[in-house]
Amino acid sequence: MPGHEIVGRVVEAGHAVRGFAPGDRVGAAWLAGTCGRCAYCRSGRENLCPRSRYTGWDVDGGYAGHVLVDARYAYRPPAGWADDETAPLLCAGIIGYRALCRAELPPGGRLGVYGFGASAHLTAQLALARGATVHVLTRGERARRLALDLGAASARDAYETPPEPLDAAILFAPAGELVPVALAALDRGGTLAIAGIHLSAVPALDYRRHLFQERTVRSVTANTREDGRAFLAEAARLRPSVRLTRYPMRRADRALADLAAGEVTGVAVLMAQ
Repeated sequence: MPGHEIVGRVVEAGHAVRGFAPGDRVGAAWLAGTCGRCAYCRSGRENLCPRSRYTGWDVDGGYAGHVLVDARYAYRPPAGWADDETAPLLCAGIIGYRALCRAELPPGGRLGVYGFGASAHLTAQLALARGATVHVLTRGERARRLALDLGAASARDAYETPPEPLDAAILFAPAGELVPVALAALDRGGTLAIAGIHLSAVPALDYRRHLFQERTVRSVTANTREDGRAFLAEAARLRPSVRLTRYPMRRADRALADLAAGEVTGVAVLMAQ
């Protein structure tokens, strides 16, 4: 059953569960479980665990009426946030947080954000709150307007050149042809983090134009629970604006179609009631 970022209430808790009780609000994120024993888990890199499991993929997700969640991988949502605002934090927000860490943006640096959907519009606000200058490069006019509304210094088409060299960039769009575009926009020593699970084919790179002068390209794979805790704590302090398009659960097919067609600005959320 799909659905990979969920907010609900505990109906029952197992006898070994600590920290959650029936009636408590709870959040289930993309990462649903790891082995806890491999070298990656033992070294704080549980996102690379070969036996990791994911909500809505390996275990039933939020399209179901009830879900079984391992309490060790659950989160207590920030107080004062509505469920529909909170749900996008649990994947879009957390993955964006990890991508920003992987991009190694220096303090007060210049960040390029390629694509501006659910994860990107949250991550851009996080970077802005940290003092960064953010340039958004995305194909949609409505998404560009949203970027400017949220404080971006510029918003241009994805294939255009930003108004200044970038210290770091994050590619959220699943378009491999944007990898050389983003790398060419980096200043010396800059880093490109690729945030998606899927990416179309990457064209051939020119070493001098795209990689020389210590430019770096890095992938992002899922997240650790520590990423989740750190991001939710920061989000609770900063209270980023979550731009929502709400759909009733019975219109899940419409939500997916609108996402595929690029009709959603911000994030789509399914409501159980």
